[in-house]
Amino acid sequence: MISRRSALTMIAAAAAAGGLPRRALHAAPSDFSTDVSAAGLRGSIDAGQHGVTPDGGDRQSRKFKEVIAKAARQNMPVFLPPGNYPVSNLDLPDGTRITGVPGASRLVYSGDGHLIRADGARRIELSNLVIDGANRWLDDQTPALVHMRGIGGVTVDNCEIIGSRKTAVQFERSGGRIERSRISGAAEYGLYAVESTGLSVTGNQVFDCGNGGILIHRWTKGADGTMVSGNRIFRIGATHGGTGQYGNAINLFRADNVMVTGNHISQSAFSAIRANSASNAQIANNHCLGSGETAIYAEFAFEGAMISGNIVDGAANGISVVNFNEGGRLATVANNIVRNLKSTGPYVLEEAIFGVGVSVEADTAVTGNIIENVPLWGMALGFGPYLRNVLANNNIVRQAKVGCAVTVVEGAGSALITNNVFEGMKDGAVIGYRWKAPATAELGRGDEQSFRHLTIGSNRIA
Repeated sequence: MISRRSALTMIAAAAAAGGLPRRALHAAPSDFSTDVSAAGLRGSIDAGQHGVTPDGGDRQSRKFKEVIAKAARQNMPVFLPPGNYPVSNLDLPDGTRITGVPGASRLVYSGDGHLIRADGARRIELSNLVIDGANRWLDDQTPALVHMRGIGGVTVDNCEIIGSRKTAVQFERSGGRIERSRISGAAEYGLYAVESTGLSVTGNQVFDCGNGGILIHRWTKGADGTMVSGNRIFRIGATHGGTGQYGNAINLFRADNVMVTGNHISQSAFSAIRANSASNAQIANNHCLGSGETAIYAEFAFEGAMISGNIVDGAANGISVVNFNEGGRLATVANNIVRNLKSTGPYVLEEAIFGVGVSVEADTAVTGNIIENVPLWGMALGFGPYLRNVLANNNIVRQAKVGCAVTVVEGAGSALITNNVFEGMKDGAVIGYRWKAPATAELGRGDEQSFRHLTIGSNRIA
């Protein structure tokens, strides 16, 4: 038998001969993250060894620019040791890669025009940095603390971006990814991305922003393809007011083929997810809690919206797929939970309607949803003459004033209302409306044949 002492002697001999790594003979280091960081920084240029020091003076920005330019020419990353680095007017050349120690390497804006920008580069990477705008003034040509324009592949990874007097991060005509980052305290938007090319926005926290969280926009309507997934977004305000232009946690505008999936959104002044003139939007498996207006919106000139598997708890309206008069059409609203709505919104307008679970107008299937505790209508099918090819099937509506309000105005198109369960309706399960005014008795049992555009039957009314 081999004794314990003999075994240790054999291990030591093997290590001396190169058979085992030296770390096998010692306890693991107390700071594993530091060990991993050091290994990952081999081959980088240490900014501290080139005169860039924490709390440096007026020459700090110039020195840092020189280090960045040198590293980019050599295709090497710049490592920024822990500390506060007051800098401004950093124009990043192609190939810039800056990394630091998460939470400890801080670029603090010293307030002389702009902080970070890049234009026309193929690749820019920022990782493991705190980028602090210190709530200082940005010049009129600078829309954001981090401004990237025309970048083929931009990466912002594991960064903290705080304290911008305008927007925190703005990408224009750029592709790449922003991930695992914390964006907060922006007076305008957390992320504003316009005319993107294959952008991914994943795993971020965006909170305490004045007028919007994540905005995916285009100057002209067209294919965008951005993926917005797995983000946590909360406390998004609308300091500019309005009726939905501001105050949205995720906002798509003219951007087609965008996926918004698996996000956790709470306390947005207006919508959790608002898609305006955005075709082929997939909005799936999101948590939307405490929205001030309509939680999930597909509106204006769009064709194609798939809204499925979302949870909406607390809003003025739940899910709206509307504006057939502007070309809004073609959607599925399936397998969502919508509950605990309120009858008031963030503005007062005579034509505004609040307290509706699911509203749709054209070429849309509403199926498999559960709608509970809504003060007005569980479902609203059409508005005035704006109704065409709507199916409401296999839904459950509980505790509402009216289970399903369907338009009976002249010129309205067809609707099929079947196999739904209505429980606890105050004024009826299915009621015909002329605009906002009730115009019929109960239609839910299918024994009323006065409206040829409606097919109603096999509903359960309790």
